[in-house]
Amino acid sequence: MGPLQGIKVVDMTTVLMGPYATQMLGDYGADVIKVESLDGDVTRLIGPTRHPGMGPVFLNTNRSKRSICLDLKKPAGREAVLRLIKSADVLVYNVRPQAMARLNLGYDVVADINPRLIYAGVFGFGQDGPYAAKPAYDDLIQGATALPALMAQTGDGVPRYVPNALVDRIVGLTAVGAICASLVHRDRTGRGQRVDIPMFETMASFVMGDHMGGLTYEPPLDKGGYPRHLSRDRRPYKTSDGHISVIVYNDKQWENFFHATGRDDLRADPRFATFSGRAANIDMVYGELARIFETRTTAEWMELLNKADVPVMPMHDLQSILQDEHLVATGFFPVVQHPTEGPIRSMKVSANWSDTKAEPVRLAPRLNEQGEEILREAGFSGEEIAAMLRDGVTRPSPATEG
Repeated sequence: MGPLQGIKVVDMTTVLMGPYATQMLGDYGADVIKVESLDGDVTRLIGPTRHPGMGPVFLNTNRSKRSICLDLKKPAGREAVLRLIKSADVLVYNVRPQAMARLNLGYDVVADINPRLIYAGVFGFGQDGPYAAKPAYDDLIQGATALPALMAQTGDGVPRYVPNALVDRIVGLTAVGAICASLVHRDRTGRGQRVDIPMFETMASFVMGDHMGGLTYEPPLDKGGYPRHLSRDRRPYKTSDGHISVIVYNDKQWENFFHATGRDDLRADPRFATFSGRAANIDMVYGELARIFETRTTAEWMELLNKADVPVMPMHDLQSILQDEHLVATGFFPVVQHPTEGPIRSMKVSANWSDTKAEPVRLAPRLNEQGEEILREAGFSGEEIAAMLRDGVTRPSPATEG
């Protein structure tokens, strides 16, 4: 019984940004109906699989959902979606609004059917600017919001994307907050509304919140950028046998570090002694730390810094994080039994509620796995469903096909 128990979400999203948001809504207790094309979400095809259409990206972004496939270009498919929308609390889509309008599923249409509906769009750009109709992908928005330029500044001068679908996930998280806020407003007023969550503006705020710097002022005081973040030595430190993640940040932590390492010479150095001195000389400070950390093993540093209460964490790779002692103790990566895929590694819901515990209600579905069930709930008769199958509006359920 998660905090969103009783909320019905029609999920018309694909790939990652939208599905990540709707998975979170499902984990929080909402009934999420994933509307897929007859071919299914393309992420079903990404990565190694045990069975076709059930790839790891899909499995890890579409749990807590039910699947139905419909051809929305056919009148009967569009009518089926409208019947789902009529009783829904939220509709989430991540195509451009112009595409929704071409499907005759724009806000003006659906709001007339369901005035209480939250109509949430996650797409590239705000609709009041010249980029309104442009397509957008994670890589494009990373580039347009200066992330590759920042990566080049801190590395070898070559612009690179962050090796993570950072934009999709941040915008997805932003969408969850916007949807929940809209539901609160709806409960207070009885009115639904359209809410747009654009990628470009969301990420411009996310990045520039750190790096606006002197550009905050008019006229500018500098060219922008947060010097500590842009220091080339702000990175995991090399030890004598590996790497370690350490941040010595406030005055107390630096005092502890000086004492633990016996570096009274640094305590007396004005470049190290105060927060402002370190900030003004951050490259030199991080460079000196890099030299110090090469003198001991990773295990020695972990023990020493933990005892000194200096913030330290291991530098994991994709395999070692699965064995992290904290994540093992909290059961963060449970191995669960998927009905068709067998044992798979899942991830816990990270947020905790004292009264309304949130957890996945089901694992990622096969394409159209609950299609007939969803149609019957929407009031379709057996004859109507048979006609939709005959006319290619939907497909047989996997159980029927099997």
